[in-house]
Amino acid sequence: MPDACVHDTPDTPQAPPCTLVIFGAGGDLTKRLLMPALYNLAGGGLLAEGFSVLGVDHNPLTDEGWRDDLTGTMDSFTKDPSAEFHAERIDPKPWGFIRDRLHVMQGDFADEATYRDLADRLSGNVVFYLAVAARFFGPVVEGLGKAGLLKQTDDAFRRVVIEKPFGSDLDSAKTLNRTILAQADEAQFYRIDHFLGKETVQSIMAIRFANGMLEPIWRREYVDHIEITAAETIGVEERGGFYEPTGALRDMVPNHLFQLLCMVAMEPPNSFDAEAVRNEKAKLVQAIRPVTPENAVRGQYSAGQEGGHAVPAYRDEPDVAKDSRTETYVALKLEIENWRWAGVPFYLRTGKRMAGRRTEIAVHFKPPPFTLFREAGGADLAPNVMRLRIDPEPGSATRINVKRPGPQMHLAPVETGFRYGDFFDPAPTVGYETLLYDCMMGDPTLFQRADSIEASWAAVDPLLKAWKDAPVAFYAAGSPGPEEADALLARDGRAWLPLDEG
Repeated sequence: MPDACVHDTPDTPQAPPCTLVIFGAGGDLTKRLLMPALYNLAGGGLLAEGFSVLGVDHNPLTDEGWRDDLTGTMDSFTKDPSAEFHAERIDPKPWGFIRDRLHVMQGDFADEATYRDLADRLSGNVVFYLAVAARFFGPVVEGLGKAGLLKQTDDAFRRVVIEKPFGSDLDSAKTLNRTILAQADEAQFYRIDHFLGKETVQSIMAIRFANGMLEPIWRREYVDHIEITAAETIGVEERGGFYEPTGALRDMVPNHLFQLLCMVAMEPPNSFDAEAVRNEKAKLVQAIRPVTPENAVRGQYSAGQEGGHAVPAYRDEPDVAKDSRTETYVALKLEIENWRWAGVPFYLRTGKRMAGRRTEIAVHFKPPPFTLFREAGGADLAPNVMRLRIDPEPGSATRINVKRPGPQMHLAPVETGFRYGDFFDPAPTVGYETLLYDCMMGDPTLFQRADSIEASWAAVDPLLKAWKDAPVAFYAAGSPGPEEADALLARDGRAWLPLDEG
């Protein structure tokens, strides 16, 4: 298998020729994720000869200097197994394809002259990628709009990719939407969430809708509750400056976790047309009852052990206040008010410095009547659970009950499932390949629409206001989280699946 690939289907068409304009050319996102993703796309033959990259950065950069810097970064990934992108070697052919097409210009994002210079350099199809701090999203789009750079023709598209966080609460999200939609149509904006670039996340729709035995039981009559987990073992690392005003709720819930929620709970669309899928996602998020403080837990990690090594408390991390009340852990109980899910609780948790690294969705089914198996240990058996595993080992696992070998009817739980690596050749990916490709192809299926963004913030906005001056519960680094999160489920007679299980 070649070192660089993204799709294993030979009939995937090339993206049309375009210029990818990256605001924030010298930033970490460009180096760690965008360039490896473009390298993989080039290795898969999915970029046209007419593809090019124009970086814009406030620091003075030259074409050759930028090319050399990015080449050095790509080479460094071959020696860093912890990097999102890792390869034994960098294939000179796809990297040479990208390197030869890299150009850069210096520009102040707030200066109209920057956009006039861009207008002189651009023609044809253009994708503008905002790899910049969130405070620049509105000003950059306004600058593009005022310079006429967002005007499309029948022969040329103009699209804008906006990273998260899209707003910091409901009011700011609405304001940002008004700002950008004053400059171009909704169809030109691609609000990106890299979780949706993961093959295993996209596969949830296939598992649900392409298997006739599952969809009929994917509803309140058969499902007891659903658990969604995104747990990390790392701390905030060097991101304290970003994390302090943000926290786990803003960072993870209205985007990543709600996207997983949509995949597992949305109604079947009538086609895989982008708007059909996005309509169903929007309906689902709009049906979430706003979360109240009694259905939520916020925690912050204290000092502890991770991987056998002592690690500091969050308050002792760089750029973090000594009396910080920023949450590094969130647990929520959600209710969805529609015909499919009324009465089925959804429990969401996410946190840093936890006992295990895991991103998964666990569907807990209702137990069967145990009268038949009362004498066979049936009353002690756990109900069926289907786990859709996204990270670190993609696949699925389903717990069912079977008869133990022997002359009498005694039951035991067993697990059946699959791992993606057992069936499919792994393709190097950082999660942005499909998203960049779809944007160039004009397919917005995996991108968030304005109404979904605002509905997501509306669901958590009461909690943001209630938590403004509230204390946090503490949990030791390397633990499953605060005890209050266990109590959140225990009051309903339920418990989280262990992070170190299976």
